[in-house]
Amino acid sequence: QVQLVESGGGLVQAGGSLRLSCTASNRAFSSYYMGWFRQAPGKERDFVAAISWSGARTYYADSVKGRLTISRDNAKNTVYLQMNNLKPEDTAVYYCAATTVYSGSADEGSFYYWGQGTQVTVSS
Repeated sequence: QVQLVESGGGLVQAGGSLRLSCTASNRAFSSYYMGWFRQAPGKERDFVAAISWSGARTYYADSVKGRLTISRDNAKNTVYLQMNNLKPEDTAVYYCAATTVYSGSADEGSFYYWGQGTQVTVSS
């Protein structure tokens, strides 16, 4: 069982930056692939990015490539999402997720464990 807690969300102006963090309770954190998803109001939850156990492999949705960066610190049981040049369309609840097996799919069904989410609001 893995408990995930996100933090770092907030209100930011367009063009600004935020860094989201997700800390896991499980000591086996380094054996999990980690991902970020987001859900805008009235829309389905969409894949944003994922990262392999070691951090050597990263995966991104086309819509965020070049602006959002996923990284992890296994010593701190934490995965990060650095978000730069934010746009109003990035407004959503951002969720952290974990899985032990991952093939690069954007399907949220690939992930077993989920955090409660953190709100990101980008004003124009």
